Amino acid sequence: MLELYDLEKLVTFRNEGTLVAASEKLLISQPALSRSMRKLEDEIGVELFTRSKNRMELNENGILAAELAEKLLGEADSLVARVRQLDRSRHTLSVGSCAPEPLWELVATLGSAYPGMTISSEMAEPEALISGVQDGTYSLVILTSPPELNGVEVIPFGGEKLCFLLPMNHPLAGERELHLADLNGETMLLRPNLGFWTKTLESLPDTHFLVQQEDYAFGELLRASSLPAFTTDRVQWRYGATEGRIAIPITDPGTSVDYLVAYRSTEKKHLTAALKLIAAYTH
Repeated sequence: MLELYDLEKLVTFRNEGTLVAASEKLLISQPALSRSMRKLEDEIGVELFTRSKNRMELNENGILAAELAEKLLGEADSLVARVRQLDRSRHTLSVGSCAPEPLWELVATLGSAYPGMTISSEMAEPEALISGVQDGTYSLVILTSPPELNGVEVIPFGGEKLCFLLPMNHPLAGERELHLADLNGETMLLRPNLGFWTKTLESLPDTHFLVQQEDYAFGELLRASSLPAFTTDRVQWRYGATEGRIAIPITDPGTSVDYLVAYRSTEKKHLTAALKLIAAYTH
């Protein structure tokens, strides 16, 4: 019976070109590699090599065998990866998102709905999320536009509007709405990892951002300083108003989005509980 390790040795020999180089690559002795190749020839039933006193090289049979072996090894690797991925999907729900707030909401909700499972999460670019839901890297992904993929379905997950979070004594605190340019040039507090919202900051080229990595530090600075910050209506709805500050909507294009959760159709039954929770979301 053919063994994958012997096929790997054959492919390595083809790639390296000599017995010496292949044995060094495989970290085995030359005699051991030579015996493995003899064994492979016996199992296939044909000669794969042309041998001379000081040289050994693939013949036409060997070249074809190496090509087919490489394909078979790739299929074996794919088999292992897909089976492991299936097993992982039965014990782990992986969620990817283009923005932080809907990700936090969904992960918290899934944790209570799937108490026996691990919930993993991360933010990524839309292209990576679309690719990830298609190949099974993610169970669910949060996007702002539907991916046009066969076998992938979507369900709405509410919207979000960007706001300035201003102290009550700020000169613009009495406005009903603002433009990004209204605060361009000021120093502002900022959280890291804003997802696609980060691109919005390009509209404030003269603004200096003080990025706070820790939530506690960010919260303390909000309470103690008079620096503006960003928030969203979704954050305010979920956590309530921030003491001593007012959230004012930003009206520029691109500061309001609708979210969708995308998932593979084949996983719909497995995700029934999650999809019910998402469908029940109201804001």
